[in-house]
Amino acid sequence: MAAAKLTIGELEAGYPLYCKALRRLLIEGRSSKEIQRTVCWSHLETLNRCLPSRYKAPSYLMVLIKRDLEQPQEEEATS
Repeated sequence: MAAAKLTIGELEAGYPLYCKALRRLLIEGRSSKEIQRTVCWSHLETLNRCLPSRYKAPSYLMVLIKRDLEQPQEEEATS
């Protein structure tokens, strides 16, 4: 099956969805290797490669999202 060719504009339009999908995969507890084989990871990599000043690397985004997901749990433990 041939992969669909998306333009940079189409990838940019889907950026929020790719970030949401990445967050969802992390919430589900998927491993880094599993996540790196997904379409959303591939699209995030393409955006970072083509427009590095506008889009962070997916590995960096993954760290940010993991930290964000862990923070509410830490705040609940201290209250």
